[in-house]
Amino acid sequence: MNFKIPIFDVKNLSFALRENTILSNISLEIFHGEYIAIIGPNGGGKTTLIRMLLGLEKPTSGELKLFGKRISKFKEWHKIGFVPQRASLVDENFPATVQDIVKMGRIAKYGIFAGFSKKDTQVVEDAMRKMDILHLKGKMVGTLSGGQRQRTMIARALASSPEVLILDEPNTGVDMISQRRFYKLLSKLNKEEKITIIFITHDIGVIADDITRLFTINQKATICNNPKETLSCEDMSILYGIDAHLISNHKHNCSGENGC
Repeated sequence: MNFKIPIFDVKNLSFALRENTILSNISLEIFHGEYIAIIGPNGGGKTTLIRMLLGLEKPTSGELKLFGKRISKFKEWHKIGFVPQRASLVDENFPATVQDIVKMGRIAKYGIFAGFSKKDTQVVEDAMRKMDILHLKGKMVGTLSGGQRQRTMIARALASSPEVLILDEPNTGVDMISQRRFYKLLSKLNKEEKITIIFITHDIGVIADDITRLFTINQKATICNNPKETLSCEDMSILYGIDAHLISNHKHNCSGENGC
């Protein structure tokens, strides 16, 4: 039994839009230091769940606590860094450097009128260094590759010194080599910086190596405490409602007439 206070404590959470049920009776806990992947079909409610965790949507029913406080009383949003969908898809003519973008994350923590101290500058540089983009700080963000823009947006989130980092399908528009690098960076942030990581992904075949738990969301939630053993063709077929074929580097196999 875990007696620690969860970062996110979700109980019987439901969300409906125009009488259309998006999420139904979701209950889950997320603790400090976890590395969690969320998967599920399009329209299954993954992004809606994240938006409720961020206070951007109000549940139709249920209870949500952040760091032990009811979400209506929670004010320390700088503890949660967020990288939204398509964050790496930037207009090529956007007039900002990498450093400008990352500084926005620091400004978001203290406000635009708080000034920018030497400590703030150091935190911004540290965030860029962690994402291996410090050498790009003077580059216009629109000239970067998809992977470089992805890391810039993560650095912006890190500039607020968050305890939690939430990413919604961050690999959109990013090539396979950059994706592999991205997962290594996430794992490093989790293990070395002790940042709790939560991310939505469709990359089912590459997520099980490091994550501590897997949440499958399709209106309802299933919590997988041992992702390496849980991922299977049958599981994915049930989740996505199709005849799933997993392509993975893991050493477990799926048997049956459909194979993998």
